[in-house]
Amino acid sequence: MRMKSILSRRAFTALAGAAVIATAMPVPSFAADVTIPIIVKDTTSFYWQIVLAGARKAGQDLGVNVPELGAQAESDINGQISILENAVAGKPAAVVISPTEFKALGKPIDEAAKSVPIIGIDSAADSKAFKSFLTTDNVQGGRIAADGLAAAIKEMTGKEEGDVVILTNLPGVGSLEQRREGFLDQVKTKYPGLKVIADKYGDGQATTGLNMMTDLITANPNLVGVFASNLIMAQGVGQAIAENKLGDKIKVVGFDSDEKTVGFLKEGSLAALVVQDPYRMGYDGIKTALAVSKGEKVEENVDTGANLVTKANMSDPKIDALLNPKIK
Repeated sequence: MRMKSILSRRAFTALAGAAVIATAMPVPSFAADVTIPIIVKDTTSFYWQIVLAGARKAGQDLGVNVPELGAQAESDINGQISILENAVAGKPAAVVISPTEFKALGKPIDEAAKSVPIIGIDSAADSKAFKSFLTTDNVQGGRIAADGLAAAIKEMTGKEEGDVVILTNLPGVGSLEQRREGFLDQVKTKYPGLKVIADKYGDGQATTGLNMMTDLITANPNLVGVFASNLIMAQGVGQAIAENKLGDKIKVVGFDSDEKTVGFLKEGSLAALVVQDPYRMGYDGIKTALAVSKGEKVEENVDTGANLVTKANMSDPKIDALLNPKIK
C-alpha cells in the first residue's frame, strides 16, 4: 500500500505541475486514487470559471482529483493541444476537454483517445473518439436567439422586420458555427422580414467586438438587431450600444452571461441573453468521465439545455441560478 501511495502522489505531482504551467487556476491539494483533468478553452473567462467550478464540485463529491487546465485565451489552439498532450502523459483515468477549434483538435483528440477515455464538453471537434459529449444544442441555441431578437424588434417597431447582423467571436469554432447556423436557418424560415446585412468574425477579443459594432453602427443607420454569439462578443457589442445610447434603437441578443452582460441587460443595452448551464457541463463531465473509467455505459450525447433570459424573467429562481452560479 505504501508503494501504491507513493506512485499515486508522483502521478498527481506531474499533473499538478502541468496545471501550474498551463493555467493560474488552483489545483486541488488532495491526492486521490483517480485523477481526471478538465481542459477548458480559456481559464480567464467567467464562463469557463463556472465550468471549472462544476468540475471542482464533482471532484469533491466523487472523491476524484480534478486538475483544472486550460490556456489563457480561446485563440491559443496550440496551447490547448500541448496541455492535452501533457495531461495524457500523466496517465489519468480519463480527460474532459472543450476543444478550442473543430479541425485543429481532431487529430490530437484521436491520438489522446488511444491512451485514455476522452469526454467532450461544450464544443465539438473533428473526432469520433469521444466516449460521451455534453453540450448545449447550439443549433437550437441559435434558433432561440433568433426568436428572442425577432420578439425584441417587434416590441420596438411593431413588426419583425429590418436589418440585422451576426458577430461571431472566432472562425472555425464548432459551437459558434452551430449557433450561427441555427440563427440563420430560423431567420430564413420564420422571419423573412429580417435581413442579415453583415456576418462577421472577430479575433477572440471583446475590444474587437466593440470596434466592429461601432463601425457597423456608423455604416448602417437602419440597423435594428444584432446576434452576438458568445460572451466575449456580447461584452463588446453591449459596450458599443451603451456608449452610443442606442438600446432603444438597436436590439441585441447575446450568448452566455457574466456580471457585465447582466448589467447591460438590466440597463437595456442588451435585449436578451441565451444562457447555457456551464456548471452542469463541468460537473456532469467529470461524473461521466469517472463512469467511463469504471467501464460503465454512458450516453453518447447529452443536451445540457439553454434558456432565453430577458429583463422580465431574470429574477425567476431557475434563471437566477444560471445567472449567479456559485464558482468558489
